[in-house]
Amino acid sequence: MFPDYSIYPQFYFAVSMTSRGCPRGCAFCIVGKKEGRCSRKVADVSDFWCGQKEIKVLDPNITACREKRDLLRQYRETGAWIDFTQGLDIRLVNEEDIEDLNRMKIGVVHFAWDNPNDDLENRFRMFANQYRIKDHRRKIVYCLTNFGSTMEENLYRIYTLRDLGYDPYVMIYNKPEAPQEIRDLQRWCNNRIIFKTVPRFEDYKPNRRMSE
Repeated sequence: MFPDYSIYPQFYFAVSMTSRGCPRGCAFCIVGKKEGRCSRKVADVSDFWCGQKEIKVLDPNITACREKRDLLRQYRETGAWIDFTQGLDIRLVNEEDIEDLNRMKIGVVHFAWDNPNDDLENRFRMFANQYRIKDHRRKIVYCLTNFGSTMEENLYRIYTLRDLGYDPYVMIYNKPEAPQEIRDLQRWCNNRIIFKTVPRFEDYKPNRRMSE
């Protein structure tokens, strides 16, 4: 059924979900259990889009979909601004994907480096070298913490991403139960003024009142 955008006239964008499912099965994510461990095409872009200048893509892992070449072509040919709201899987992004992304209008591209046991440094380096946009503010990578990772592993991901030209963004699993050090890490990293003026977390002196 085509969305009835007239219900929300204050919003100018289209909302699209052209694939469902994700092969990862991450313990902190419900997608694999809810939608299946196989990413599959379920619709065309024209099923959701009628000329809006921006498209919010809700696909959980479009980079894992076998039909991604066709879907990325469809998104590219709209000429609209494309927002992959659920991010792209850097482990599956190839040169053809980057070529498609380079021909799209994208404000910010999002990735995640949630598992510190995944050695993704070379994958992120490859993307940074081939992606046309070099501004770190337009390449954000979510880093999950408080889910079995050590502080050393957290800092390795953050420092590596920053050195490669990305903006790391700390996410906290079960934040109400997270230790104060993890909360401090999040505020230090996600506050861009602090992150820029205090390059090393080891030198950060948190204001406890502001970090609550």
